[in-house]
Amino acid sequence: MTAPRLPILSLLETRVLGVLCEKQHTVPDTYPLSLNALMAGCNQKTSRHPVIEVSEAEVLSAIDSLKGPALIIETSGGRVTRYAHNMERGLRLPSQSIALLTALMLRGPQTAGELRTNSERLHRFADISAVEGFLQELAERPEGAMVVELPRQPGARENRWAHLLSGAPAVEETPVAASSVAASTADVTVGEIAALKANVARLEAEVDALKVQVGKLCAELGVAG
Repeated sequence: MTAPRLPILSLLETRVLGVLCEKQHTVPDTYPLSLNALMAGCNQKTSRHPVIEVSEAEVLSAIDSLKGPALIIETSGGRVTRYAHNMERGLRLPSQSIALLTALMLRGPQTAGELRTNSERLHRFADISAVEGFLQELAERPEGAMVVELPRQPGARENRWAHLLSGAPAVEETPVAASSVAASTADVTVGEIAALKANVARLEAEVDALKVQVGKLCAELGVAG
């Protein structure tokens, strides 16, 4: 039986899933996660792109949406309600593919090499070829592709990959303009530094001249300099 076609997920919904997958491996003692822990993971400033700031109500709304396609399981044992992901069963994917999707959901488009590094705590791939193999499987799924290989950017040595759980990714502007701006900025910075150095040298010379004049005045007046 094939996996049902997923609805297009929002950024927050993919962030919630990514956080649950990540924390299952990085903090197993506190997994499944409470709402507070899940919100903190969504708002985390490190290892996240883009960085977001969401409320408990927004996270709860995302959780409710993800319960429909059975991607999240709620457990009510203990005093606090906790949440776990159900991606392997819900998407019928192996743990290796889930690890790659998690890295893409949390950090945005990445090369195969970056994915191997960033998913190491979720699954340790033997080499980049193994990563590429699972990416190709995700891209060629009969039920619908879950990742796509992006066009190579000017100056880049490798193509990046992006997940398709939120639909087709927006094509980012090529870094050509940015690099030109950076070069111009660097030129301006160098010019500014040179001007500052010249001003400092001029001021130092003026100070030295003033010291000489003050010394002469003190000698003429017979006072200590």
